[in-house]
Amino acid sequence: MLDYVIGKYNFWIYVVLMMIGLYAMMGKKNLVKKLIGMNIFQSAIILFYISTGVKKGGATVPILMGHAQGHGHQAIDVAGYLNPLPHVLMLTAIVVSIATTGVALAILILIYRRYNTLEEDEILKIRKDTGV
Repeated sequence: MLDYVIGKYNFWIYVVLMMIGLYAMMGKKNLVKKLIGMNIFQSAIILFYISTGVKKGGATVPILMGHAQGHGHQAIDVAGYLNPLPHVLMLTAIVVSIATTGVALAILILIYRRYNTLEEDEILKIRKDTGV
């Protein structure tokens, strides 16, 4: 059992990163720290999905040269091929993550210009006092 847990150390690292990101999003009051926590959380999920696409013994991507040219119908050993789908999907997730971070930073700039603070408690107090 201990060998199994130690053998999956990369998954434990992803869980720790996810918990750090979740804590930062929920426990911190500064909006920039919440955004950094969201980025850590997203990075942990991306790393997790990329690691699921790795296969021991897989040496190549699934490009079949002989079958496209009609050289016969021999059996294909699928265990020797890597699955590129998780990597492609996570490349898209990285682009979405960067775009989300950029939009969030722009919104944080607008919030700071309006309230002169990025502390959640102070913003809520200002909104309550002014009725806005």
